Amino acid sequence: MTRGAHLPGRARPTLRQRRGHGALGLLAWLCGTAFFLPVAWMVLTSFHGESDAAANPPSLAAPLTLHGYREFFGAGGAGVSPWPPLVNSLTASVVSTLLVLALAVPAAYALSIRPVRKWSDVLFFFLSTKMLPLVAGLLPVYLVAQNTRMLDSIWLLVILYTSMNLPIAVWMMRSFLAEVPVEILEAASIDGAGLPTTLTRIVAPVAMPGIAATALISFIFSWNELLFARVLTGTVAGTAPVFLTGLVTSQGLFLARVCAAATVISLPVIVAGFAAQDKLVQGLSLGAVK
Repeated sequence: MTRGAHLPGRARPTLRQRRGHGALGLLAWLCGTAFFLPVAWMVLTSFHGESDAAANPPSLAAPLTLHGYREFFGAGGAGVSPWPPLVNSLTASVVSTLLVLALAVPAAYALSIRPVRKWSDVLFFFLSTKMLPLVAGLLPVYLVAQNTRMLDSIWLLVILYTSMNLPIAVWMMRSFLAEVPVEILEAASIDGAGLPTTLTRIVAPVAMPGIAATALISFIFSWNELLFARVLTGTVAGTAPVFLTGLVTSQGLFLARVCAAATVISLPVIVAGFAAQDKLVQGLSLGAVK
């Protein structure tokens, strides 16, 4: 085949199609830049001094410093240590995510691979629990926690985050497990595999992209939750978002320190997203192309 020859049956894109693809690509870059600029500005501001960070208009040529990060980590005993809130957030997010997966995978298995009666009504019931505003359930949850002596407890947040993320996790996992080939499950059943073996050795490896996507979303939702953590915790079980709001004061300059704290608190989610980005994209697009 000579250079420049085209494969038979494959039409060359027209000029209008190439322009359309270029316009869509440019639009995608513009949207990505618009979403990235606030994050980049936050990171840049975290390396400025307080006076430069509060300047109006802001200066891009301001000298860079680590003063905001030193204040955030309480260098020299000048501030409160952020490590207990970070550990609390990590504990609540990781444990609740593991519980969500342990409950969502069998539930999704029952709703997709071995469907129960009126499974669509069950899915709608799960989804309807997310329609209630969080603030509407804040007072009843507070009273229950107060009566059970669970206020300012990290395990209360674990229970709440598990119950909050479980409906969306079941909904996502149901769509993922519906793509598991039935022939594999029938072969496992013929070989005498029980339900635990089927879930752990057959369903889990096949649906691993969906499980990774569900786990990452549950982790992000738990890590970023503020309302319940703000009201139901105090000095013992306070999380990283609660600690971040405490840096905003009515006196003095605090913008650089807040940006430094927001950058540090965002790092676990960013690292988890980068580590699981291939599984996330594959899981979220599972079943999109037949």
